[in-house]
Amino acid sequence: KLCEGILNILEKDTKTSCQVACLEALRILSRDKKVLVPVTTKRNMQILMRLAKLDTVEDPLERASEFPVIVEALKCLCNIIFNSAVAQKLSLELNLAAMLCSLLEKCKDHQFVDDIKCFDLRLLFLLSLLHTDIRSQLCQELQGVQVLTQALESSLSVRWTEEYKVAEDRDRPPLSLQETDCAIEALKALFNVTLDSWNVHSKNESHQFRYMAAILRHCLLTMGPTEDKTEELH
Repeated sequence: KLCEGILNILEKDTKTSCQVACLEALRILSRDKKVLVPVTTKRNMQILMRLAKLDTVEDPLERASEFPVIVEALKCLCNIIFNSAVAQKLSLELNLAAMLCSLLEKCKDHQFVDDIKCFDLRLLFLLSLLHTDIRSQLCQELQGVQVLTQALESSLSVRWTEEYKVAEDRDRPPLSLQETDCAIEALKALFNVTLDSWNVHSKNESHQFRYMAAILRHCLLTMGPTEDKTEELH
């Protein structure tokens, strides 16, 4: 009942501070699988997707005041999808993976969206891990390898000297914590999406994997903010 009450409030146009507080409470409650059973419905998933800007509306990410709401809604979806097989099935029906890829596109060339990008990538990782049909959809229909490789490239601030050669700057400072976390989530999702891609057929696929290999090499030469984070990144 508490979760339903929170979702009923979130369905209305309430103040940003109220939305964030409700989503934070829902995120904590959503760690309990028993609590999730009555609230994992198509309507409730759509409420959270709308708050996370995961809808068909092509609105750009313009209002920074909305960013905390988007992040908290993505965190809630991560918990719900991880803990609920029903939510995993609804994700395919609601075309969630495609909307996550679209949100990643919206994050391009934007400042202060690292948290949005990180939890978007984490959700793509979870979906590609827990639902084989979504993994296939990402790989085949949504150009997942390209989308995730570009997200990794952006997180590592890659600069190219040749087509498959990344500029190496030994004096470059370590990645920030947010950049490192985004790169790690992109790598995890890429692993799932490329798991069955051992046999490359087309010239475009060959280009994509050579491009990704150059970025992965650069990743191994990149330092994170701490020794532990660097080890996790590698």
